[in-house]
Amino acid sequence: MSAQQIPVVVLAGFLGAGKTTLLNHLLRGARGTRIGVMVNDFGDIGIDAMTVAGQVGSTVSLGNGCLCCAVDASELDEYLEVLTRPELRLDVIVIEASGLAEPQELVRMVLASENRRAVYGGLVEVVDAAEFAATRERHPETDRHLALADLVVVNKADRVSREELSAVRETVAGLAGRAAVIEAAHGRIDPELLFDRVVPEDEIAGQMSIEDILYADEDGHAHPHAAYDTVSLSTAVPLHPRRLMAFLDSRPEGLYRLKGFVDFGVADPGHRYLVHAVGRFLRFYPEPWPAGEERLSQLVLIGSGVDAGALRKELAACEQDGPGDAPDEHSMWGVLRYVPQGDEPPAEA
Repeated sequence: MSAQQIPVVVLAGFLGAGKTTLLNHLLRGARGTRIGVMVNDFGDIGIDAMTVAGQVGSTVSLGNGCLCCAVDASELDEYLEVLTRPELRLDVIVIEASGLAEPQELVRMVLASENRRAVYGGLVEVVDAAEFAATRERHPETDRHLALADLVVVNKADRVSREELSAVRETVAGLAGRAAVIEAAHGRIDPELLFDRVVPEDEIAGQMSIEDILYADEDGHAHPHAAYDTVSLSTAVPLHPRRLMAFLDSRPEGLYRLKGFVDFGVADPGHRYLVHAVGRFLRFYPEPWPAGEERLSQLVLIGSGVDAGALRKELAACEQDGPGDAPDEHSMWGVLRYVPQGDEPPAEA
């Protein structure tokens, strides 16, 4: 567990959708979380800390332990090597794509990377609610990009009527398939959707954070984060590998992330399995059970518009129902298809 993998999130969207605003929001809220940024675009990043235009090949500190590299797409793997160095202790890497980039190519490059410290963290596609119809007309490839997304942020939701927003969201959801779709104003999404934010010791649960204060309106009301749902499971009953894989293979629309540990009982008594899923991406990482630790399966599911009650029932149905329900010798085959080959380190759960 000494070499945790770092999720690499691809942030895409056409010019003016609000990618940089969303990224700056994540950086403002990074207190305690170390973010690496690769920018394949021109714009202002880092709250007055850096203007990246024309600085291809540079790496600049953004404060709070965050770093920014301005890179050409061909340099992506090179800078993954830079940002995944253990001494930097980064928690997440965000690649902001050019407004005219092909996100599929960036995703392919991340998935094809041989960097064992990096793991794919999903494609986040940002769309402008107010300009969505015009964007689709100018850029027909919008539909293809949405079909590839793991999470779609319908940004600038405050600039259209509820009726217009509902129509945009319905169209986006139809194009994005099983991807999670959320609404946002000013690029404000909760970082927990993308990565496990480290909460500073001086930030008390329930109090207004620094980023909330920065984004408060004239009356002192903070613009809310885009809503999402979280479902948790903790059980001492081993999970049946076949039923868990059936659940994962058919996971519902809007379920964006899944993480945690799984105990498969007699199917593999010597190991627990870290599981990391984002959108369509899924990996299992077996590791020996820590000495003296209670054998539990612990999972957290994060999404938007999901039926939490139904998810809990489906997960409970994955539990092994006594000795007569013990997995057979072939039951782990489905799981092992998603175990990386070689000595790839585990994903951070």
